[in-house]
Amino acid sequence: MANTKNKKLQDYVNECAALTQPDNIVWIDGSEKQISMLKAMAVKSGEIIPLNQTKYPDCYLHRSDPGDVARVEEKTFICTKKEEDAGPTNNWMDPKEAYELANEIVRGSMKGRTMYVIPYSMAKVGSPFAKYGVELTDSIYVVLNMNIMTRIGRPVLDAIGATGDFVKGLHCKCDINADKRYILHFPEDNAIISINSAYGGNVLLGKKCFALRIASYLGKSEGWMAEHMLILGVTFPDGQKKYIAAAFPSACGKTNLAMLIPPKHYESKGYKIECVGDDIAWIRVGDDGRLWAVNPENGFFGIAPGTNEKSNPNALASTTKGTIFTNVGLNTDDMTPWWEGLTKELPAHCIDWMGRPWNAAKFDKKDKSTCAAHPNSRFTAPAKNCPCISPAFDSDQGVPLDAIIFGGRRATTTPLVYQSRNWDHGVFVGSAMSSETTAAAAGATGVLRHDPMAMKPFIGYHVGDYLAHWIDMGKKVKNPPKIFNVNWFRQDDEGNFIWPGFGDNMRVIEWILKRCEGTVEAEETVIGYVPKASDIDLEGLDYEISKGHKFTEKDLGTILEVNKERWLGEANELEGYYTKEIGSRIPKELWDCLKTLKDGCEK
Repeated sequence: MANTKNKKLQDYVNECAALTQPDNIVWIDGSEKQISMLKAMAVKSGEIIPLNQTKYPDCYLHRSDPGDVARVEEKTFICTKKEEDAGPTNNWMDPKEAYELANEIVRGSMKGRTMYVIPYSMAKVGSPFAKYGVELTDSIYVVLNMNIMTRIGRPVLDAIGATGDFVKGLHCKCDINADKRYILHFPEDNAIISINSAYGGNVLLGKKCFALRIASYLGKSEGWMAEHMLILGVTFPDGQKKYIAAAFPSACGKTNLAMLIPPKHYESKGYKIECVGDDIAWIRVGDDGRLWAVNPENGFFGIAPGTNEKSNPNALASTTKGTIFTNVGLNTDDMTPWWEGLTKELPAHCIDWMGRPWNAAKFDKKDKSTCAAHPNSRFTAPAKNCPCISPAFDSDQGVPLDAIIFGGRRATTTPLVYQSRNWDHGVFVGSAMSSETTAAAAGATGVLRHDPMAMKPFIGYHVGDYLAHWIDMGKKVKNPPKIFNVNWFRQDDEGNFIWPGFGDNMRVIEWILKRCEGTVEAEETVIGYVPKASDIDLEGLDYEISKGHKFTEKDLGTILEVNKERWLGEANELEGYYTKEIGSRIPKELWDCLKTLKDGCEK
């Protein structure tokens, strides 16, 4: 592949090569021939293991270093000239210090290795949403994963052209030394450096590093938004389509909602759900005065444990070809991947995620050390494999958003669903997003973990400025989507989940979209607009909350209640969070919303 005519890119590759000293430099053209050759090399070296090519065509297993299995938030830094611009939710490092630290660690680290130059695009190449990056890496595993997760190769170089800009990314495996592991972001320089990791979340630089941390900073500067959101399409029986973006912290049902399968009652009517994206949304103001969103990724980087035919059949189906599995178990009877929750039956002959023989007789689901798959084991699967992938997935223009949903995991207080009064109030609702610890979690029960817009680990600048940017975006949109909050996790006094969740969340989605159309009423409360229980369709719902207690409209009424006393406590807690954790950069509009909530609760 011929080198680019872009002098800035040539200089970047040459500078990094002079520093890291690889034996060879290979430019990734994205061709099937080149990717096949790299797979063969990785199989030969043992970096990836071929799975059963009949049952899992073009699928492979990869095992990472046991000390390198997850994102490392404590070693993730935002490197801005002023510490206050990184904000209270980020680790900060001075850029000059960060570059010097990185250079010292990576100097000569690619001796005896090949440097791969990966030109990649976030969003479809050439679309108005597209942003380009170049990742330099000494890992074939990274190349193969980036080939699934992004658009790579010659078309990207052509799009960058001789003078175009790009996000610089350097990844060096070094010796996977956890003590010298750093994920460094330079938003003011459009640059990322990842050192001493080979785990996907730290080294697939197009994902959280670029698509959220760097992109959120770009969005603030350029007037758009990069959000940790799924994008869901709903087709109504009459053929019209509506689109929703939704943000949830971890363990709150994000992937299940992105690939939701409606209850048979809805399918028989003709409702259809399509997945545009499961994790990240880039959002811009369209010419029609609405917000339009794309999924900038090209694949899914999903958590394997718990994914099965019942919990998420669409996600499971996505993994059946062209997929790389990381740190799952290997069923040696038929060379297929296995993880806890995939099947009820435990495999008789299995190798665990560290390559050791696994004894099913010693498995204890309460003891993670006895698992065949690591709890954070992953699959990297092409989005086109998903049975419910939207035709709009590859759209140049994206999809128009009718609603934005925020959600958390709350055992009490927060109702099943409520609607904000307006855009600013919706931003307030998003800023207050939190999940509650349970009796099974370390620490006191009921302690809130705040996660504004589910973006806390991914905002590339000060969280207060990020919230202000949300307020500013509302001023640019003539026809903004309506904003809602959901909570699938209300519990009764015995700790049983009152709402069934999963596919039955379609019943709440229907009410949300009816509110967007203005075809259903709601009751105004101190927190916003709450449904009447009679307006949520319960036909065909067959759910037992506890033995002998089947869900009824009365139970629905219980989880739609708004308790002023509880919400006053919520408001006081949020005031403390604003003051102590975020500080003076919180926009006035959010303080006004907080005051309105407190005043309403005190009446």
